[in-house]
Amino acid sequence: MSFRPKHLGHVNIYVRNAERSKQWYEDVLGLHCYHYRPGWAAFLSADKDKSHEVALMQVGDDAHGPMKGQVGLNHMAWMLESLDDLKEAYYRLKDRHIPIDVVADHGISLGIYFRDPDGNGVEVSYELPREQWPRQDSVFASDMVGRGCFPGPWDAEVKSRVNPVPAPAE
Repeated sequence: MSFRPKHLGHVNIYVRNAERSKQWYEDVLGLHCYHYRPGWAAFLSADKDKSHEVALMQVGDDAHGPMKGQVGLNHMAWMLESLDDLKEAYYRLKDRHIPIDVVADHGISLGIYFRDPDGNGVEVSYELPREQWPRQDSVFASDMVGRGCFPGPWDAEVKSRVNPVPAPAE
C-alpha cells in the first residue's frame, strides 16, 4: 500500500482584512461561510459538504501583497459545472467591475483569471468531462491549447497559452 492523497482539502491564504475578504468571496464566488472570527479568520466553501475549501487568515492592513517573481501560490481554481455557469461567472465579474487578467483556452478547459482584493490569484474554470478529452495524456501540450471549444462572451479576450497568468504587480 502506498501513500496517495484523496483530494486537496483546502487552501489557506493570507489576507489583510478577513471580513472584507469574506464578503468578497461570498459575493463574487457565492461561497458559504461556515465560520467567521472577526479580526482573525474566515472559513468558506463552495461545497457545503466540506467544512471549508479556503481559509482566509487576517494579517493586517500593512501586510505586503503578492509580489512578482515571488515563490508561493499562483492562483486557486474554482471549477464550475458547465460552460453556462462559466458564462454567468464572467458576467458577474464584469458587473462587479473586477478586472480580468486573462481568459485562457487550455484545450480541455477554459479559465478566467482575476485577483481578490489582496492580489491573490483566483480562477473560475470549466473543464470538459474526461471522456470528451481528445487524448488522455499530454493534455496541456501546445497542440492541445487554443482549440476554440468554449465559445462565449469572452471570445475577444481569450488567450491560448499554457501558463496565462501574469505575475502580480509589485
